[in-house]
Amino acid sequence: MKALYIMKQDVFDLVYPAEVRQGIEEKAEVYAPPLTTDDVLKNPSILKDVEVIFSGWGAPKLDKAFLDAAPNLKALFYAAGSIKQVATDESWDRNIIITNAADANAIPVAEFTISQILFCLKNGWQFVRGIQQAKSFPPKPFDIVGGYGSTVGIISLSMVGRHVIRLLKAYDMKVLTYDPFVTEEDANQLGVTLCSLEDIFKQSDLVSLHTPLLKETVGMITGEHFDLMKQNASFINTARGAIVREQEMVDVLKRRDDITAVLDVTDPEPPEKDSPLYTLSNVVLTPHLAGSEGTECGRMGAYMLAEYERFLKSEPLQWQVTREQFKVMA
Repeated sequence: MKALYIMKQDVFDLVYPAEVRQGIEEKAEVYAPPLTTDDVLKNPSILKDVEVIFSGWGAPKLDKAFLDAAPNLKALFYAAGSIKQVATDESWDRNIIITNAADANAIPVAEFTISQILFCLKNGWQFVRGIQQAKSFPPKPFDIVGGYGSTVGIISLSMVGRHVIRLLKAYDMKVLTYDPFVTEEDANQLGVTLCSLEDIFKQSDLVSLHTPLLKETVGMITGEHFDLMKQNASFINTARGAIVREQEMVDVLKRRDDITAVLDVTDPEPPEKDSPLYTLSNVVLTPHLAGSEGTECGRMGAYMLAEYERFLKSEPLQWQVTREQFKVMA
């Protein structure tokens, strides 16, 4: 099939490393060098023959003008997560197949989360800042929860949330979860206990947020939730900053320095220069690091190669997004 690569070029080699490109180009006729969306907008005639597009971050929007220029397009293989800026009513109306690598991108987020869960349950960040201030080690025995028998709260059984739960099975922890769309049967199969959002914060030694950003979830986590947290509990956010009412969170963190917040996402991102998130001793900021970075990006391209192979064999696609799914996706 006639194919094009269209995406941001500064990450192209990471997302589609040489071995993945070789696999694609053995099964598709890539008839132009990798392009950006701007390249295509300047020369839409290049789309005349394209049947499949391999893309990623910086993908083109599949609007009427684009699709009119690409009358033979059958599928977009999107080696990234959200397709909110890519799919349109026009693309669904024309039955363009769209498949993405959200699951591949969820894996490093879950791995990052697990690293922080284990470290935070040891009160690791509290020890780091305490040692820096005291320039000495505290005496043992340490007053920590630790991993064994602790309670971890997972907010939302999203793709990332489910990956985290699967990884947590290797540890002796109780897992609570809040997700209004999950049944007791589904929770039982995952080995987790459903409870209210308030109980997640009341009962957990650590709370990890994995809720998709939708208009219904903006500001979902409030200061009252942080006030409910156990002594020395931790909060991890690898979802989106806007899901948390940031000022309310900051107000609680100022009053309760026993709580640690590990924030890989903020709103805005990065925080404003005068944000207290930079100076609060019980806040750990990371620069939206949890998702695919470096060689991890190649997994997303590999997912799309595998999808294309299924597509050629007329097999069901594993990661295809339907119009109905798109309506409730982040």
